[in-house]
Amino acid sequence: MSLQRFDHTECVANAPVASERLYPFLPPNLKHPMTTSTTLANTIELIKTLVAFDTTSRESNLGLIEFVRDHLKGLGLATRLSYDAEKRKANLFATLGDQKTRGIVLCGHTDVVPVDGQAWDTDPFKAHIADGRIYGRGAVDMKGFIAASLAMLPAYMHSELKQPLHIGLTYDEEVGCIGVQTLIRDLAAANIHPAGCFVGEPTRMQVMTGHKGMRVTRCRVRGLEAHSSMVPEAVNAIEYAGRLIEKIRSMSVQLQTNGPFDPLFQTPHTTMQTGVIKGGTAPNIVAKDCEFIFDCRTLPQGNADELIKQVHEYAEVLKTEMRKISAQADIEFETISNSAPLSTDHEAPISYLGKALARNNLLGRVSFATDAGWLNHAGIPCVVIGPGDIAVAHKPNEFIEISQLEECLGFMDRLRERMTQEVLLA
Repeated sequence: MSLQRFDHTECVANAPVASERLYPFLPPNLKHPMTTSTTLANTIELIKTLVAFDTTSRESNLGLIEFVRDHLKGLGLATRLSYDAEKRKANLFATLGDQKTRGIVLCGHTDVVPVDGQAWDTDPFKAHIADGRIYGRGAVDMKGFIAASLAMLPAYMHSELKQPLHIGLTYDEEVGCIGVQTLIRDLAAANIHPAGCFVGEPTRMQVMTGHKGMRVTRCRVRGLEAHSSMVPEAVNAIEYAGRLIEKIRSMSVQLQTNGPFDPLFQTPHTTMQTGVIKGGTAPNIVAKDCEFIFDCRTLPQGNADELIKQVHEYAEVLKTEMRKISAQADIEFETISNSAPLSTDHEAPISYLGKALARNNLLGRVSFATDAGWLNHAGIPCVVIGPGDIAVAHKPNEFIEISQLEECLGFMDRLRERMTQEVLLA
């Protein structure tokens, strides 16, 4: 395929409307169980539908959420939405069964990362199928899992479940697991307490019991400008920011050298790094302002608060020095996002259930953050397991293999069967 740039301005306008059928191959009145081939066909059609909604984190996700809500309500499922402060984004939580009974959640985030500056071979917001793969932004991260969850609902509805099945869709996971925190508050207010949750991030259908936490912090340094020939009379904000950045780097080196360590992670220690910096106005002006953003990715047993405290303490030392020249000099910090780590015991019931359903006894950990961290923190036992490979997420020509969707559907069907036999995670 030749490289070609696409204009995506029509993607939202051309996205499917809520009146279109969510299940193009749904048996009439659910009189017969869904076949494997039919469920896979519905999953693929759903991926096409979901990818067509541009839910880049900076955009609203309401088109997708309302589309799913309307169809689930049409199938008789109880749904509830929880919104962000501007009412531009929402979580969806749907229940098959009595929502007051402790059920199992299939959870996925609806937002995707931008395609800006990426050279895609096909339109990223129009799913393209080739060579056993489905290409499109969000196909693997993580609209494939969401599509499979929705496609399996007719089979669950045809079954006599011993407990509820929940579908959870969140907003703004990609920018700091923000929406899930709103969802957790909404569930608590409604007295809904799920027994367990599978978060479907791409793990090639291997159960992951842990991931790192991530704290993203903005630092603003305010100095005193002057002509560059008068350096001793000024406070160079860039230079003081540089000293803070060097402090962060040295802390990261110490963590890399001294630990603590967790060999189950590819990068087996906590990391800190500065990713963005801007400041100054001209080469002949001592910089008055400088701003930088750094992140801290902590092991589950790590303590981000303690690390940030060390940075703050060093900033206080620098401020004392800066204010000998200018009383207005300052250093301020702002938390941009805070994603909780996940550490589920390998012997926990949710871990055993995940392994049994995956038919794979391997357990692992991932370095990226997910909604599972906050869900687990709120008392909902979680593991991460989903179709596809994280290595192709966030990249041009993102894809999910159809064979991985088949594995995911098998996992969900085995969950359905177990839910007809007993109450899980009671």
